[in-house]
Amino acid sequence: MKLSSPKKVTWWIAVVLGVLGILLHLGVMSITGLSGSYDFFLVAIGFVLLALGTRLRGL
Repeated sequence: MKLSSPKKVTWWIAVVLGVLGILLHLGVMSITGLSGSYDFFLVAIGFVLLALGTRLRGL
């Protein structure tokens, strides 16, 4: 299995999603429409995006 580093845009999007999910979970900030258990899904999507970025070339 050959891994590659994700593009900078992919990495930054994943980091923003992860940090946003953590901040929502801790209650530091709130965004209208992103309440409930969306904080977990934001972190999970960020992690999956990073995993795909290392697995797929050009992402």
